[in-house]
Amino acid sequence: MYEKITEWTYPAGNAEAVLGRDRILDDISLYWLTNTASSSSRFYWENNNNNFSSAAQRTTEITVPVAITVFPGEIYRAPKSWAQRAYPSLYYFNEVDRGGHFAAWEQPRLFAEEMRAAFRTLRK
Repeated sequence: MYEKITEWTYPAGNAEAVLGRDRILDDISLYWLTNTASSSSRFYWENNNNNFSSAAQRTTEITVPVAITVFPGEIYRAPKSWAQRAYPSLYYFNEVDRGGHFAAWEQPRLFAEEMRAAFRTLRK
């Protein structure tokens, strides 16, 4: 688990500087002590064979508004052209300059700003 945190944190290989050793240990301990590491990785295992394809995920059937923020250290960074084809109800797309697979953990302020920006037009 540590190697994935290190590999998927932006910039790669710098997880302890970005997150801190204690926070990483807290996260790993949470999964270890609750025996939930296997169940938390089930999504990845189930989708391994279809490579998270939009056809297999049936994304074109999603009718609720979709918002995407692309973080530079994410495992897959969807281009806007692909996102528009995959999600016909896409209404917000933005690329930011920092953050990785664990963006909410690594860059909580930026993540919150993106959530606010994504939902701003839906507020009444």
